[in-house]
This record gives sequence, C-alpha cells and structure tokens, in this order.
Amino acid sequence: MTAILSIDGLTMRFGGLTAIDAVSFEVRPAAITALIGPNGAGKTTLFNCVTGFYRPTQGSIRLNRDGGQLQLAGLPNHRIARLGVARTFQNIRLFGRMTVLENLLIAQHADLMRASFFSVAGILGLPRYRKAEAKAIETARYWLDRVGLAARANDPADTLPYGDQRRLEIVRALCTSPRLLCLDEPAAGLNPRESADLAALIRAISAELDLAVLLIEHDMSVVMGISDHIVVLDYGRKIAEGPPAAIRADKAVIAAYLGQPEDAVA
Repeated sequence: MTAILSIDGLTMRFGGLTAIDAVSFEVRPAAITALIGPNGAGKTTLFNCVTGFYRPTQGSIRLNRDGGQLQLAGLPNHRIARLGVARTFQNIRLFGRMTVLENLLIAQHADLMRASFFSVAGILGLPRYRKAEAKAIETARYWLDRVGLAARANDPADTLPYGDQRRLEIVRALCTSPRLLCLDEPAAGLNPRESADLAALIRAISAELDLAVLLIEHDMSVVMGISDHIVVLDYGRKIAEGPPAAIRADKAVIAAYLGQPEDAVA
C-alpha cells in the first residue's frame, strides 16, 4: 500500500543544534502512526516541518495525492493545509470569543471564499454562496453532534470545559476535509477517563473516514491503545519503529525513557 506521507532523511538544524537528524519513516493511509520520545526528542519540530511552520535544512516530505507525490518541504503552511494536511497544537488555539459553531465555520473559510467569488457573491447573497454556506453549517453541525457539543454551538468557545475544547479543536481540523490529520498531544491535560474517551474518538474517526493520523502523545495508554505503527525519536534521531508490541519490548526505547544504557536493560 502506497504511503500517504513519506519522510526521507529529514534534518532540521537551528544554528549549531541539530533538532532532527536524518529521520525517515512513512505514514500509511487509514492508519494511526504515533511519534513518541522523551521531552526534547524533536517530535514537535518534526510536526512543524511537515505542516510548513519550519523549512527543513535537508530531506524530503512527500504527500501522496491523486496518484502523484507532492513535495511539502519548503512550502508555506497555508499551501500545505490546502493540500489536505491539518493539525492541532499542544496548546489549544481556538478562537475563544467566537462561538463553537463559528470556530468550525472559519475552518471552512477557504471554500466559502471561493464560493463567494472572494466576497462578491456573499455580499449579494447569490444562490452559489447560500448553498456553500448551508453546506458548511451542515458539516459543522454534523461534527458538533458527533462529539456531543451540539447543545453548545452558540456558546463562546472559551466557555467550554478543557476536555471539550480539545475535542472541538480536533473536529475543527476535520472540517477542512484533510487527507492527513496531525495531532500534537491531544490528550495533554486530560484526566484518565477523558484520555480514554478521546482515544476512542480518534480511533473511530480514523476508521469512519479512512483517515491517516500522525500523532504525538506522551500518554502511553493512548499511544499503545490506538496506534497501528509507532516511531520513536531520541535526541532528534529515530531509534525504533514498529507495531506497539515490538516498541513496548524494544531495549533502545526502554533505555531512552528510563535513562539507562542499553546493555543495562534486561
């Protein structure tokens, strides 16, 4: 099966610091791939390269789209988003004073602008724009219902409980109809029950949409429970990859997390 995302020899340097060192791996369609490692391993830096917030020093990031491969490395983040790569952030970045529904509509802003001929049809209320607007609202309400937030649609986003804000951020990304969803620590700050519920939601969404997910997460119960494939970084280098069972038993991974030399791990 052709990978939806292929990362080859990815390197990111900041002056004399090498944050990512020649990392290569693939993300398969309709699969959940977790990127794990100790703090400072380079996980978010890699995410920022994939999503266009950083321009990599070396290497390639190729997205498979419509049978062809597109080079993402060096493209600005808005172009990568238009190609079907959506992401969330470790720190929630909702539009707090906008309503819950408006947060999902603004995620569909590009489609609405095209439908309005960049505001003309919207100002005049032409049928083309009204149809696009109705579709955007339908999409938003579908996802709000899907995550149990329909009753809060008209509330300001910053009035939601923390766990609900996490879910809202995920479905906002889904409103862009992504081919690849990148989740940066979606369970951060959640209690064990909320983490389990969120993990079930991510797995269900991936299955429902045949959606590829690239996930950074420190909660190993979430990672081991939903991942099809795991890539492990340490000091910017890939030290292991494979299915959860293999990663759980890998001596290099255990050493990285426990801070012990590999030959000291039983």
